[in-house]
Amino acid sequence: MEQTLKRTKLLDRVFFNAVRDEKFKSNRISVNLITTLHHETAAQNAIVPFILRKGYAGCPDFTELNRRLASLYGAALDADVRKVGDDQIINLSVQSLDDRFTMENEQIIKACCELLCGLLLEPKLVDGHFDPTDVELEKKYLIASIQAEINEKRSYAINRCTQIMFAGEPAGVGRYGSEEMAEKITPETAYAAYQRLIETAQVEILFCGAGDPAVAESIFSHAFSKIQRGGTALPEMRVKASGGEVKQVTDQLDVTQAKMVLGFTTGISGDQKKIAAARLMVAIYGGTPFSRLFLNVREKLSLCYYCAARFDRAKGTVMVDCGIEDQNRQKAYDEILKQLDIMKKNEYTQEEFNAAKLSLRNSFDHIGDSLAGIEGWYLGQIITGEYRSPQEEADMIDKVTREEVVEAASQVQLDTVYYLTGRGAEDHE
Repeated sequence: MEQTLKRTKLLDRVFFNAVRDEKFKSNRISVNLITTLHHETAAQNAIVPFILRKGYAGCPDFTELNRRLASLYGAALDADVRKVGDDQIINLSVQSLDDRFTMENEQIIKACCELLCGLLLEPKLVDGHFDPTDVELEKKYLIASIQAEINEKRSYAINRCTQIMFAGEPAGVGRYGSEEMAEKITPETAYAAYQRLIETAQVEILFCGAGDPAVAESIFSHAFSKIQRGGTALPEMRVKASGGEVKQVTDQLDVTQAKMVLGFTTGISGDQKKIAAARLMVAIYGGTPFSRLFLNVREKLSLCYYCAARFDRAKGTVMVDCGIEDQNRQKAYDEILKQLDIMKKNEYTQEEFNAAKLSLRNSFDHIGDSLAGIEGWYLGQIITGEYRSPQEEADMIDKVTREEVVEAASQVQLDTVYYLTGRGAEDHE
């Protein structure tokens, strides 16, 4: 069954989105508060969903909250912080059995929505602010999450390249913010961040699953109608402009395997045919286990441990990252650009072209295998102002021509080169 999005405006910048798929026996309901990333507020915002999931005024005890979730046929409550382009997304979600499959016709959808509204809009407070104990625990968790991103060196290198590439822009800020700003969080500042989000963030409520979303829509519409809201619409997502001198930065840390990340701009945005062509171009170039980067830079020439490319539709950028030995740095760099030049000259094979199309279609087909996958897909669509199903996206890929792939490749320009190497390593620049 192909999913389609039904989108309803409840209030100013508050939207209810429903995607039904009867192959599931459960529903996933999420509330997403979307705001522009800023260095000063990102960490304060990031702690909010983790505090909210601890309990609310109507159920302040965390143990009792878990008992309540268990009584809803093992409903799963989750909190998350995501990043799409310039935007930070504060997420609270609950997933549970659909009403049709309960033993005694319980209204699980209604109960889950009321629980989410309670957690989001009736937080547990102590002296007018968040509970200091909860804040301290979640602050430690947030700092640990930031440090975990640093410890995973492949992700760290990609994040550093993004930070350099988008210096001074929202997209250059990490989804959790910085450890420095996280250390400054207090019960007062965290609660102030919560109030700011509730009052000014764009709210996207998603209902995905087998059930009837009408009850959920009514509950959220009533709950948010009581909130005094202000603020302005999110600024339009802008792609990274091309041009200018290539930025080159090298860091030294305690690593045994060097990392190199090349950030490219494309200037591609808005035109869905061009975006589909860029997706396919990147898949042929470095997005699959049979891509040119994998088969040539890694397998044939043995210049790296891994080498992959990914396309960021929101910002119109391409990132190529690889793990290498220091002595192979220049050779890997040259070969990565050589393979890009092959894409620009239309010198890749028809077999590569066809295989990449099949690979992308397969990945789109699997999005609908889970409710979390469906939610993530449509949330990304909403943020970028598009409302296509995975099937529609796959159909667009099928129509892309070789000439369109070459045109997409011709727009790729190197913007940033980031290199992470071990302390005391020889400087190969």
